[in-house]
Amino acid sequence: MFHLSLIIVVLAAGRALSCDLALVLAVDVSGSVDDEEYRLQMDGLAHALRDGVISEALVRGQAQVMLVQWTGSSRQQITIPWTGVSSFDALDSLADRVAGDPRIWRNYSTAIGDALEFVLPAFAQVQHCKRHLIDVSGDGQSNEGRPPTDMHERLRRAGITVNAIAIEASEPDLTAYFYENVIVGEGAFVITASSFDDYPDRIRKKLLREVTRQSARSGLNPAVR
Repeated sequence: MFHLSLIIVVLAAGRALSCDLALVLAVDVSGSVDDEEYRLQMDGLAHALRDGVISEALVRGQAQVMLVQWTGSSRQQITIPWTGVSSFDALDSLADRVAGDPRIWRNYSTAIGDALEFVLPAFAQVQHCKRHLIDVSGDGQSNEGRPPTDMHERLRRAGITVNAIAIEASEPDLTAYFYENVIVGEGAFVITASSFDDYPDRIRKKLLREVTRQSARSGLNPAVR
């Protein structure tokens, strides 16, 4: 009986420590994004991570989170590597790092396909996580490098879902473009921000839907405004 109880405790501990979600936050820093708009993105992400429901879901799921800045071809960089969200203190520390993350590039093009290709190999480090997700934010169509659709089959084979937030500050049809060309995977969806000022509220709604698996339960259209 003692041995059986010990096994149950060990198995329960293993389940409690298992990672539910590996999440890459892929932030657009192309030339169409000015410094104020960059700050709105990073502050909005940090605020969303601290949201009560989102933070609890990330901690309960022992999530792994990475931040990538991307712009034109050959210009992508992991600025915050995989970080385990094992406690609320760890999450607060991550949010602080996101808010303080310095911008790497300015005045370059938009290469969404290249960004997806850059991110894909990083998931080899978090194979123990049940769900693999890339969260792309952007304010324009891809205009350099490989088309994002070229990456779809590789992403599907790897079990990676790509969701997006379309910031329609200058391109009013960007949501439709992201829906047709960027997102991929079961339950993938697009959220629309009408401007960068709208971004903090919309990224919160997006992360809330992702981390609480609302997309799997709601039956909503994948392109959400």
